[in-house]
Amino acid sequence: MKHRVVITGIGALTPMGHGVEGIRAGLRARKSRVTLIEQFNTQEFSAKCAAQILDYEPTRYFPPHRLKRIDKYAQFCLVVTRQAMEDAGIAPCTEAPSFDIGVSFGTALGGITNAESQHARFLSEGVKAIPASLALQVFGGSAHTNIAIANGFRGYNTTNSNSCASGTVSVGEAYRVLRDGLARVMIAGSSETPLAPLTFGAFDVIKTMSRETNPALACRPFDRRRGGFVMAEGATAMVLETEEHALQRGARIYAEVLGYSLNNDAYHMTSSLPDGAAAIDAMSRSLKEAGLRPDQIGYINAHASSTPMNDEHEQHAITKLFGSNTPPVSGTKAFYGHPLGAAGGIEAAICALSIADEYLPETLNCEEPDIAPGFDLILGEPRHTRVNYVLSNSFGFGGINATLVLGRYGI
Repeated sequence: MKHRVVITGIGALTPMGHGVEGIRAGLRARKSRVTLIEQFNTQEFSAKCAAQILDYEPTRYFPPHRLKRIDKYAQFCLVVTRQAMEDAGIAPCTEAPSFDIGVSFGTALGGITNAESQHARFLSEGVKAIPASLALQVFGGSAHTNIAIANGFRGYNTTNSNSCASGTVSVGEAYRVLRDGLARVMIAGSSETPLAPLTFGAFDVIKTMSRETNPALACRPFDRRRGGFVMAEGATAMVLETEEHALQRGARIYAEVLGYSLNNDAYHMTSSLPDGAAAIDAMSRSLKEAGLRPDQIGYINAHASSTPMNDEHEQHAITKLFGSNTPPVSGTKAFYGHPLGAAGGIEAAICALSIADEYLPETLNCEEPDIAPGFDLILGEPRHTRVNYVLSNSFGFGGINATLVLGRYGI
């Protein structure tokens, strides 16, 4: 028996704001949250901008003794999970641990920036300066393990590291676990805290990031003058449940997860397949699983990283699959930057809210659209319209392509 899967809770830490209301308010503010980097000195770098979460105060969420054992990456995971659980009305199971609740998280880099800072201490102070907790902080799996321990979740438990598609993969894998009856509730999310000199520099030297000096215009999805992505930090979590479990407890439902697909270009580590064949296949398979035709999709949230190649190839793939008159499309990274593995989670949440709120965000900073005729890019202002089915794309280094299809529940 295959189970229907619904989204009942959303949590978030993004440059736009915190929690589900932070996402809503950030989109409606209709401005970029990209700024000049404040977290470290950028004198040696060509890229100077990032989307930072400058109002995050860890002591609001954790006591001092706890902060010594979990780095910022894991902190983000725990905070957004608790937000999503509160939004969904799901309580922790610490007194009676549950095998029916699991965790599926994603990240590109995990706790690497913490390792970076501790390596500097090691070089200056020696091996005795290494904290005993370091080995438990830097691995990507500290996401799902910390969440499970904090909440008593003994069910299916994993963190994937599928580059910039990690967040989408986390939601898709949670959907499959629930669909196949392996759990009743899953926490699906992604977290990334990449803003540190070595990590930032690794992307700077391969010239993939925007060198725009005006932060407000640094991220320009689908614009002719786009010059690269803008690194960001952020995290989201969503509560996914089987339909039966959600209805049994009277949960509010944002949207239903209908389809998911994951594949690879098998082409190049940083360049996407020019003909878009794998991206088209990912979108096609997710639509097939959802039982939908392309013309039934009412909105596409594009990966739209603001890099010249990615935007061009994604536009080609969308046009080839959906025809010369596409559904409304927007690239939303100009609002909150590109938090690598966390991007797909944020965009899945935006898609769920686009259905629940009947609000399709515009593509910021696209003043000279580099698009083909009939490519319906949402420009100038958001669209207030009812959509029943939406599609979200995430593409990552190594040729990874992941697509989700969400739908309005109960239609």
